[in-house]
Amino acid sequence: MKYGIVILSHSPKIAAGVHDLIEQAAPSISITFAGGTEDNEIGSSLEKIQKAFEDNQGDQLLAFYDLGSSKMNLEMYMEMTDLNIHKYDVALVEGAYTAATLAEIESPLASIEQSLAKLKIK
Repeated sequence: MKYGIVILSHSPKIAAGVHDLIEQAAPSISITFAGGTEDNEIGSSLEKIQKAFEDNQGDQLLAFYDLGSSKMNLEMYMEMTDLNIHKYDVALVEGAYTAATLAEIESPLASIEQSLAKLKIK
């Protein structure tokens, strides 16, 4: 499998919901998520993030997050792993959906990133 999508949110419900949404549009793409703390409260968990990446079957992992500590934990994990992770500072739902639909039709990474550039959070 070429691409995988990883969704990181402070909310377990948002992470699961975004997963469910994009899974409908990209059924052949590996999509994993981490939402909330270890106690499923609002927040971020490095352990959940690590598991989401380790469970994903993609060769190149496209990562999307919602808030600051999710980004911080994502960046921390990126320093700890040899996985091929691409982090995108874009709107979570729109970015993940865009990437997944383009990955589903086997678009090149450059095309996916060009489309995501329009969704960049400044």
